[in-house]
Amino acid sequence: MPRPSPAWFDAQYNARARIPGHPAILKHWADASARALARPGWALDLAYGDDASERLDILLPPRSGAPVLVYIHGGYWRALDKRDQAFVAPPFADAGAMVVQLNYALCPAVGIAHIALQLARALAWVWRHAAAHGGDRERIVVAGHSAGGHLATMLLACDWRAVAADLPADLVKSALSISGLYELEPLRHAPFLAADIGLSAASARRLSPSAWPAPSRGSLVTVVGGDESEEFLRQAALIAKAWGSAVVVGSDTVPGRNHMDVLHELADPRSRTHRRGLDMLGIPRTPGG
Repeated sequence: MPRPSPAWFDAQYNARARIPGHPAILKHWADASARALARPGWALDLAYGDDASERLDILLPPRSGAPVLVYIHGGYWRALDKRDQAFVAPPFADAGAMVVQLNYALCPAVGIAHIALQLARALAWVWRHAAAHGGDRERIVVAGHSAGGHLATMLLACDWRAVAADLPADLVKSALSISGLYELEPLRHAPFLAADIGLSAASARRLSPSAWPAPSRGSLVTVVGGDESEEFLRQAALIAKAWGSAVVVGSDTVPGRNHMDVLHELADPRSRTHRRGLDMLGIPRTPGG
């Protein structure tokens, strides 16, 4: 089949252009995140590396020995900040988790491979320092949205012993990827994004989890909105087929949600997506949850 046109790729992957209501969604994120950051219990802008972008925020758990949820924001690797999606943290902290929100350098100043290595170092920092902030380093779960879902999936498959000799092979126990990207080749053909992320055919394949062998440990759950583009639905199906049901233990489609507002499910204690996160963390559900 001939390759679709650049306009087709833009229509499939340019979420803001596809969602007329995106300004209201961004305002909700900003307002909800401001409320989240106004609550007590945060340790802000802790350095996990030397670069100014290598900072993380922790919403401290109600008691020590808590499971750890590490959240990675989206923005196509080129936009947004950890505090733009801080609203996802309080519901998990209220349920008993330590929540970590990561920042990283952005394209086009750096490439996606650089970002992935930054986040590997961030997870190493979390493993080494979780106990000092009330977390249990043996129960680390990574979640992310869009590009953050791609990065969370990469971290599940990371060779941690290659990062540092003191790290356990199963540092990340599971990953929850919301509207994630698992095959990057299509993004090379989307004019709204291609120049900023600067992928070649080889680097796109190298950075595509769907092209990797399934990890030998850990589990992945994917979530996608029912109103997302055909390509985002295909991406979720692709990783499920590539890695198989032994690793991809859940593939959820949320009716009526688009690429942006599907993230609201993660912060809603009534939702299946939030309950997925609690189950991964080993936190018992509340009655009726």
